[in-house]
Amino acid sequence: MQSSSRHPAGSPHTKPRRGGDFGSYGRGLPALSIATVVVITVTLALVFFYAPLEAEQGFLQKIFYVHVPLAIIALCGFVLGGVFGAVHLRTRDSRWDMRSYVAIHMSLIFAVAALITGSIWAKGSWGHWWVWSEPTLVSFLIVFLLYATYQPLRFAIEDPERQARYASVFAITAGAFVPMNFIAVRLSTAYLHPRVLGSTSNLPPRMAFTFLMSLFGMALLFATLCKYELTAKHARAQLRALRRQADARAGAHSSAGWAGGAQRRRPRSAAPTQLPATRMSARAAGRPGS
Repeated sequence: MQSSSRHPAGSPHTKPRRGGDFGSYGRGLPALSIATVVVITVTLALVFFYAPLEAEQGFLQKIFYVHVPLAIIALCGFVLGGVFGAVHLRTRDSRWDMRSYVAIHMSLIFAVAALITGSIWAKGSWGHWWVWSEPTLVSFLIVFLLYATYQPLRFAIEDPERQARYASVFAITAGAFVPMNFIAVRLSTAYLHPRVLGSTSNLPPRMAFTFLMSLFGMALLFATLCKYELTAKHARAQLRALRRQADARAGAHSSAGWAGGAQRRRPRSAAPTQLPATRMSARAAGRPGS
């Protein structure tokens, strides 16, 4: 009978797969990170050395290339989280729930950065940190506050299946609200805020090209950070699973060793040991005076 050269699973000679399931999330991450760094570096060079200065705002207008892409990517990320939530409800695959969570979490970070840069731009341009009569700013704040309740709602539920299901429903509902809110703002009549997307946009070609590069760089940054977070969460989950397996094996070995030691160290009986009949008769014959 020929011996097989393949080792069974769990054998000490079995070589683990390189990265295991980690590769499904970490595959392509170094190349994506390098591409993100390169595009953002080129974009910064375009912002400061290629795009012309705006006639009225001057150098302050440069923040436009950061603020507007941050806001657009944040809104797109919210919608993407709703799409992932819909796929999770259809497939019941927990990986889609994790993708939805990461997309919304990263979009919240981008939204905070958009609000901060927008306030800086408003202070320099309008003289106020915030203008409540501007529909674009207020609507974006409403969307941000809506999604700020996502994590408290999610982690208030202890059961993992119910948590993922309710979070997906929230992501779908809020994700549908984002484009409706955007359309409502576009149809409004007050336009204090500059419009970038649409026929009324009056960006010069060099400024428009720089803006598109900024948008592309922010999209790459969003994808890279989401992939990093997914990879880190998957690695932590694998580490916890390995620790549980190691604890279970250690507990099994310790219980087996305790049982074997108990059998080897059986306690002696307190009752007197009965001697064989020949030895008892010999002892009786040797007693004096019997």
